Amino acid sequence: MLRALSLRDFVIVESLDIELATGFTALTGETGAGKSILVDALGLVLGARAEPAAIRAGADRADIAAEFDLGGAPAARAWLAANDLEDEGGDSCLLRRTIDRAGRSRGFVNGRPATAAQLRDLGELLVDIHGQHEHQWLARRDYQRQLLDAFAGCEGEAREVARRHGQWRLAAEARIARERAQESSARERDFLREEIRDLEALAFTPEGWAEESAEHRRLAHAQELIGHCRAALEAADEAETSATGLLAAAASRLAQAAGVDPALEPSRRDLESAAAHAGEAAHALRRYLQRVEPDPERLDALERRLRAVHDAARRLRVEPAALPDALAARRARMAELGGDESLEALRQRESAAETSYHEAARSLSAKRREGARRLGEEVTRRLQGLAMEGGRLEAHLEPLAEPAAHGVESVELRVAAHAGQPLGPVGKVASGGELSRLALAVQVLMGGRAGIPTLVFDEVDSGIGGRVAEIVGGLLAELSAHHQVLCVTHLPQVAAFARHQLRVAKAAAAGGTVATVEALDAGGRVEEIARMLGGARITETTRRHAEEMLGHGAGAAAGSKGAGRRTAGRGR
Repeated sequence: MLRALSLRDFVIVESLDIELATGFTALTGETGAGKSILVDALGLVLGARAEPAAIRAGADRADIAAEFDLGGAPAARAWLAANDLEDEGGDSCLLRRTIDRAGRSRGFVNGRPATAAQLRDLGELLVDIHGQHEHQWLARRDYQRQLLDAFAGCEGEAREVARRHGQWRLAAEARIARERAQESSARERDFLREEIRDLEALAFTPEGWAEESAEHRRLAHAQELIGHCRAALEAADEAETSATGLLAAAASRLAQAAGVDPALEPSRRDLESAAAHAGEAAHALRRYLQRVEPDPERLDALERRLRAVHDAARRLRVEPAALPDALAARRARMAELGGDESLEALRQRESAAETSYHEAARSLSAKRREGARRLGEEVTRRLQGLAMEGGRLEAHLEPLAEPAAHGVESVELRVAAHAGQPLGPVGKVASGGELSRLALAVQVLMGGRAGIPTLVFDEVDSGIGGRVAEIVGGLLAELSAHHQVLCVTHLPQVAAFARHQLRVAKAAAAGGTVATVEALDAGGRVEEIARMLGGARITETTRRHAEEMLGHGAGAAAGSKGAGRRTAGRGR
């Protein structure tokens, strides 16, 4: 769920911090107060197109951040892990987006840079925004298919079909590669076989190459190393005027002097330490000289080994370090040209994989057909009470020209908003408000089966009122049992069903107009509902009516999830 939303210099907001709760939260306020600013800000942080016009006048950039609780979002957790963007604690996720005057936008997920595409991909797993012009989730064919599979209870079958399709595709690719290999010349195969044999015999590894090169350098310069080490050892500890002896003598003299002047004690300690380090170095040099000695036979073997590696690398036109990649590439090419497996065996494997796929696809198609019938009936029934009398929805299954990973048919939701209208694709035959109510009906029908934790409805009540508005409010409350629901509304009948209510308003301030957001307590909700009922002049009658509506709405919303803590901030 969405825990918090923070805005800095966005449109008419200078600074705003909002904590949000579980359940159903209504965003209300006068027309033009800026309620949709919060929805727009959320959309922006979830990867929507960024425009410099969104920056508050007088500011250099806008900054939006959204914090999510991942407790009910396993798909989002998996996406974060796959993209190495998870939070160390693992329980939350912080998304951030900035826009500057030049039109440049930067995105962040848990403090790490992210592209707008990544924000969108993650956002689709966290939030569904249903606005007057935002029904991308319902219009996407892949989502329609996934929705039908979830409703029909055949998601497991869909995954199995995808798995078998992958096996079929791999078997077909192996057969095609083998057929192409048969067309290749035997000369190329023999050449590759010889190169592979030579490279395998070379047994080259980057680690071994580094060790062999270092050993060769030591043996090639053994006499030089011995001479340098012996000279260093003599100077350090074995000469009559060795460094160790001189340093020790100097430390001894200063020890006497420090008895007179303690200020010399630090210098004495430094000389004493230097003498000790010189002694340790001399000891290490003696051990090194015991180990290092010329080995002509080993040196000759290493020179032959290095020469063989360099010859192989030169012949293949690569650096020595790339020899393992060269071997892998030649093995892959040999497999393309023809492995040990016969073409007939590969054809049998492909045929078996194809048969297995179609068996699973037929079973999936049968469940989808039954699910499509029930989905159409259930959504159609719900539409009748949402000011869409005579409206209907059908889920059409169309056979594909070629089998796909998701099955042998495409899924398309088609809707008629009212009686007498022909069915057409979602998003093309209904108004924004009608589509919002359609989305609401679908979401309520799916209940807890939909995996997205937060649902945002922007003016889902457009063009309705009275009894229908109460139905919409009740559906939103019902939906909040399984999701966090945020709804921008002008209707008191809808707002009354909310568990929490935020009031958005505009206020004059130095430099212009700012937005304010206030979390309403029980008394504040009565006043706001009364305003929505009676306009600017609020009477005791409208207050009583507001209390009655809130009491009715509270009863219907009692089954939603717990409240959680929320606060609101002020835009300045």
